[in-house]
Formats: sequence, structure tokens, C-alpha cells
Amino acid sequence: MFSINYRDARPIYEQVKDGLRLAILTGAMQTDEKCPSVRELAGELAINPNTIQKAYRELESEGYIYSVPGKGSFVAECREAVSLRKTELYARLDGNITELLHVGETADSICAHIKNSQNREVRA
Repeated sequence: MFSINYRDARPIYEQVKDGLRLAILTGAMQTDEKCPSVRELAGELAINPNTIQKAYRELESEGYIYSVPGKGSFVAECREAVSLRKTELYARLDGNITELLHVGETADSICAHIKNSQNREVRA
């Protein structure tokens, strides 16, 4: 599914959360699909189950998953969460664009970079 990068500055639970969120947003995990159990995912990633539980709790509070007592966690129909995530990502993008412009990049070079990124994503 995804892996943990121990050199990453982000906490492990955030890496787990981001990995699951990406799987949901890209369609690798479908609405109402059962998420791996906390123990299963903790074993697969060789990390503490409390770390997985924290990631699941945050994903649930953000609307990406829901839990059914005694059954586990499932992917939610997360249109609102996706909309909120897009808003957050565009805000970060705006900040990065502003900083790039301040260090001398042109709008054309930024647009070219975005187009190249899109082309790399399509080929992958």
C-alpha cells in the first residue's frame, strides 16, 4: 500500500495518514471499502498500533473514513473532505508560487514546471 520513510521529518502517524488519504483520493481505495485493521497495518509497516489508531482517528475526524463498532474502519464518501483538501492544497500552492516569484522565477517557468509535473504523473 505505502511505506514509512524514517528520514522524513513528519511524524510517522502523519505519513500513515497521508498514505491512506492518497489511496482514497486516487481511487486505490473505494467508498465503503474496508480499511486494513489497526493490527494488520501496524504489522505490515512494523510500527506501533497506537500510531495507526491516531492516523485513523484523524482521518475519521477529517471525513475520509468512518468506523463501524465491531466491524472496523471503512472509506467514506468524502466529497466535502476532498473539497476541503483541494482548498488547503491550493492555499499551499499559492504560498509556494508567491515565494518562487520573490526569488526571481517567472510565471511562465512556474507554469512550465506544473505542465512537466503533469506529464510525469501521466507517464507513471
